[in-house]
Amino acid sequence: MNRNVEVPPSGLFPIVVPHSLAFHSTLWLLLLSTTALAAPATNEPPAIHWNIPSFNLRATNIWRLNAPGDIRMDSSGLAQLPDGRILVVNDRDGAIYSMRPDPGQSTADLKPEPALFSREALNHFKDRKHGHYDGEGLCRDSLGRIYLCEEADRWILRCDPTTGAVELLEIDWSPVARWFSTNRNASFEGLAIHGDRLWVANERLKGRIIVVDLPTLKVVDSFQAFPVGSQSEDVHYSDLCYFDGALWVLCRDSFCILKVDPDTHATLVQYNYRALERSYNDAYAQPFNLGFAEGLIVDETSIWIVVDNNGFPRVAALHDRRPTLWRCPRPDLAPRQQGRGTGTTTREEAISMPPSR
Repeated sequence: MNRNVEVPPSGLFPIVVPHSLAFHSTLWLLLLSTTALAAPATNEPPAIHWNIPSFNLRATNIWRLNAPGDIRMDSSGLAQLPDGRILVVNDRDGAIYSMRPDPGQSTADLKPEPALFSREALNHFKDRKHGHYDGEGLCRDSLGRIYLCEEADRWILRCDPTTGAVELLEIDWSPVARWFSTNRNASFEGLAIHGDRLWVANERLKGRIIVVDLPTLKVVDSFQAFPVGSQSEDVHYSDLCYFDGALWVLCRDSFCILKVDPDTHATLVQYNYRALERSYNDAYAQPFNLGFAEGLIVDETSIWIVVDNNGFPRVAALHDRRPTLWRCPRPDLAPRQQGRGTGTTTREEAISMPPSR
């Protein structure tokens, strides 16, 4: 998602930042830096305590992502391959990259994967396309095929890496069309898959998690998952991941990840990362009181989060506009299960969720 025009939380004046904005003014950068760190926490949920476990995430590995040719990389969506590589999509053009983060390094190089959703393969759909390819969520099925959600046209694309062939899945969205905004930048943002089920995150206006039966290409369910204490009617969902029988939901502007039962829609655990994204070294100099996390992977030991910083620089290094990848040991596991390089974690008091709507 490109957040070049946003409506700020109530009580703040609207701020419009065009993509072409050049940060040549040191004063402007310093003002943005102050805003990024000191903006009032108007998105905090009400002080309502429920009864589910809640944890704070801490990163034991942090990488800045090096894009080839120093292109602007708006990283969105993550998918893990069996060989350990991680796929990420650039939402400025839908191009796919891979990386293999080294725990001993602080940067990771992005390698283009031209065989995945190649320009040639995508040309088959050019007569139906509106604007550029705004690739967002990624996932991989048991046959090794890669799925990509395209935000501007509400498309789900599937690529066979062995042939490079790309399909546009003609899904019947009519059962959930009432949740769809006419804003082409408030559409499909994340994907997860397990067996014949595909979960699609309708990002915002209104946020909704949609369940698709792949053999029939029919919508079979939809629901909302709410962060602890939230009374908002519109939660922002920026990515999804299916792991170990659960659906994991990245709630960007709530700065948390929800572990959700995919059948009952009940929220089982909440993982908070606000302090991580707002830390001095990792915060971006941006004038919004909004979250930038847009990619999620959960595995046996870790939670991985990638940031789409929309070209804004980091507060601690105003020359550095690279996106960031965090690896956070799962605090719901015993320390010996969390993997190498883990640190201490804290557990907040037990809280729980209202019923899903």
